[in-house]
Amino acid sequence: MARFPNKLLVVQAAALGYDFVVNQHGAQWQGRPFGSIDTCFPAVTCSAQATFRTAAPPALHGMIANGRYFRELRRPMFWEQSSSLVAGPRMWDAARSQDASVAMLFWQQSLGESVDQLISPQPVHKHSGRMIQACYSKPDDLYKLLCAEVGSSFKLQHYWGPLASSRSSAWITEATAALLSDPAHAPDIALTYLPVLDYDLQRFGPGHPRSAAALKALMTQLQILHAICLSEGYDMLVFGDYAMGTVSGGAVAPNMALAEAGLFKWRDVKGRRYPDFHGSRAFAMVDHEVAHVYVRDAADIETTASVLRERSGVERVLCRADQEAFHVAHPNSGELILIAEPGHWFAYPWWTSSDHEPDYAAHIDIHNKPGYDPCELFWGWPPPSVTRDTERVKGTHGRVGPDRRVAWWSTIDLPAAPSDLATLSLIIQQWLAG
Repeated sequence: MARFPNKLLVVQAAALGYDFVVNQHGAQWQGRPFGSIDTCFPAVTCSAQATFRTAAPPALHGMIANGRYFRELRRPMFWEQSSSLVAGPRMWDAARSQDASVAMLFWQQSLGESVDQLISPQPVHKHSGRMIQACYSKPDDLYKLLCAEVGSSFKLQHYWGPLASSRSSAWITEATAALLSDPAHAPDIALTYLPVLDYDLQRFGPGHPRSAAALKALMTQLQILHAICLSEGYDMLVFGDYAMGTVSGGAVAPNMALAEAGLFKWRDVKGRRYPDFHGSRAFAMVDHEVAHVYVRDAADIETTASVLRERSGVERVLCRADQEAFHVAHPNSGELILIAEPGHWFAYPWWTSSDHEPDYAAHIDIHNKPGYDPCELFWGWPPPSVTRDTERVKGTHGRVGPDRRVAWWSTIDLPAAPSDLATLSLIIQQWLAG
């Protein structure tokens, strides 16, 4: 591949909050302190990664959550991977026009992206309910090449679910290192993702010893990548997407409130209550501490807002005008957006009895659930079901503010200290362009 003068590895580390890394653990690295910047709102992975890729807020790139409600289909969909879901130019466009090669490993919404190399989980779901583990690869043989270098295939159960652990990040670290050190395949610009902090910070909270152990694992993985960067002539940038907050007040269920008010409807199918998005006048697509509320008729907006303002654990209800101040006023956003009070998070259920729960409630099902479900990080009974006990969740994110700034670190001597994630992206673009 052509050689570009400013080679760069970008590491997006999940849950790399400044307070957690620096104030709680005093972490410095390679003689350089971590800096702090504001992330985007909502502070969730897909929105933050899209903001860095485009140097723009969700109000422009349209990735307003980890999921999206498709109004034409009347269907919420989470963790869809098409790059077309992210609007706008990419931060690598100018460099790529100068023949720089670009690789993306395990970034969200990367399929079909304008890059030269790509690895992303893409399992095949069989009719029997079983799953064939697989990764999407560009070029076709890249994943097999990296599996051979690492010595194993990527295990999806280590990436999400009750078995999710540092082992997924360890595999990504080794694969990234193998790619950067391969003279025949090394890209000029590589973007990789390490999710190791995400799991135990959600399970146990940022103050737990297990979360400190996860930070130690991350620092080991960053050291491996830094050593490869030194040997292969890469600069390195590390940044967080969100900062995790401690859960102290538990879950808030906005769809239960909407159902009680007659705004949310369900279909009774053999005693189980499945959502009726065609008949519902309003419903909440939840995502950690933030929820997008979609209201079918404008006449119902104020009624819906009033119902949700009265729900304990809801701090703010943002109408369209309010959303502009948070840079998330986009047609993909809900007519209303909820922000949870500190210590709370939003859960998706609309039923009050376990006898009425949909079948997917007890399983890992990131595509059918109309909202993010952190309960999938815990076993239920009997295994392999997952718990429905929301009290087990001890960490959450999505809010922004001075206590939720994210950490960043780089070997590049930047001309100015960035204030936020979009500005960091702009500065890196200028550096890449020389």
